[in-house]
Amino acid sequence: MTGQQADLLIVGGGVGGVSAALAALRRGRSVIMTEQTPWLGGQLTAQLVPSDEHRRIETTGRNRSYAQFRELVREHYRTYYPLTAAARTDQHLNPGAAWVSPLSVEPKVILAVIHSMLRPYEASGRLTLMLETSPVAVHTDADRVTAVTVRDRAGDVCDLSAPFVLDATELGDLLELGGVEFVTGREARGETGEPGAPETGDPLDMQSVTWCFAVEHLAGQDHTIDRPDDYDFFREWRPPQLDGEKMLGFRRAAHDGSIAREYTLRVNDDDDPFAIDVDHRNMGEAPELWNYRRVAARRQFEDGAYESDIVIVNWPMNDYVGGTVFGSDDAAVHWDRSKALSRSLLHWLQTEAPRPDGGVGWPGLRLAPRVTGTSDGFAMMPYFRESRRIRAERTILEQDFDRDLRDGRGAERYPDTVGVGHYYWIDRHATTGGSAGGGGLPEPFEIPLGALLPRRVRNLLPAAKNIGTTHISNGSYRLQPVEWSIGEAVGALASYCLDHGVEPSAVRSHARRLGDFQRDLERGGVQLRWDPALRW
Repeated sequence: MTGQQADLLIVGGGVGGVSAALAALRRGRSVIMTEQTPWLGGQLTAQLVPSDEHRRIETTGRNRSYAQFRELVREHYRTYYPLTAAARTDQHLNPGAAWVSPLSVEPKVILAVIHSMLRPYEASGRLTLMLETSPVAVHTDADRVTAVTVRDRAGDVCDLSAPFVLDATELGDLLELGGVEFVTGREARGETGEPGAPETGDPLDMQSVTWCFAVEHLAGQDHTIDRPDDYDFFREWRPPQLDGEKMLGFRRAAHDGSIAREYTLRVNDDDDPFAIDVDHRNMGEAPELWNYRRVAARRQFEDGAYESDIVIVNWPMNDYVGGTVFGSDDAAVHWDRSKALSRSLLHWLQTEAPRPDGGVGWPGLRLAPRVTGTSDGFAMMPYFRESRRIRAERTILEQDFDRDLRDGRGAERYPDTVGVGHYYWIDRHATTGGSAGGGGLPEPFEIPLGALLPRRVRNLLPAAKNIGTTHISNGSYRLQPVEWSIGEAVGALASYCLDHGVEPSAVRSHARRLGDFQRDLERGGVQLRWDPALRW
């Protein structure tokens, strides 16, 4: 490969990277976008989390571009899939009928839609896509990034450069490579002032990762995988985060951290897809795992189209808490062990998991590589809930939007808002540092521009989960619709700065420029504020 240049260099083709690219391309800019896996889409595709969890998402709390993306996904099903008449005419079609999300779909459909949105720009030459390409070095001159060296699948390297560089990697890789100030893990209460923070911080205490996989069930068949070498360890593993419970077991903590309920698993239960309640608040005391993250509910399709439902296994039972997958000397070990846990979970489900009828195991559970884009039916990489996070001009804090800390005032209204988001909880899964997780209830929140601006570096912007959040506030800002809004904001910001010859920090610090930029966002369909009457 030889060196290449563009107006924007976006390293990472996840949710934020794709959204940033679209925002810049629609404003007439040229873009180079790299992605380390074969698939664009990040957590929605390569990590097998193809659902958005936001109960108001159908009507508000998302950008126009994200609403269009969701509708294109539904139209793909209506055009190409053998849906039932009822499913085809459902305005809010949910092919997977999963209770986790009003739109739970096959990752490959999302991938197809993303490429259809990007293809016109790629065809015109304004977008250069470089898949299976990873950053290996960041070159700087004082407070500016001058180039990023990348390596492709064949091992060839080249330098990519642009006036603005966006870090849309899943783990904030450019921050470390470029010497950009960042934090990881949990902060101490004295550092952030957050009531929910502990007395001490720990940069290696991070939310668990989950190596997802896709399964179906074929009754009367045996698809049991070989007993994994480390199965005995994981079968007996009782991490302290689970208060004595086994990792491979259905009894789990409620969201407040208490051990309170037994998950159920009713494989291929003949449930009514129109009866699924996607409001997490109504999940009950025994949440069902089979339709939790289902991506194809066979009753949404004509008879015979699917032998079985298709389910993504992204459950508490494969949330890996054994160690961090970046930032530590043994990260590579934990990367492998996170997948090993999921492999052991599958074997346990096939051989030993208690069934509702009193028996054990579902040997008919079969991995579905055709869904995952991999040869083994597991995701291309783990689902990451935390990343390196920039030291930002404005850090988003728990007290900015936790309902119990806001005294009925709603979330903080930032003068420099560039988007909105929401989630059911300030969601912290069990962590590598021993926390059982849990979290407060978030008011519908805004995204401040200051959280997207590094304190020092002038032309690098975060475009994923690497913005200025804390270990706590990241729990809500890490979700797919929020990452889309983050990406759109920084893609638009870089374009605005190129158009007006200004730097990002100058947009935020100058009231007239800030207002002008916010109007540009609104013209592009970005929602900047919530209805003040809306509460959690």
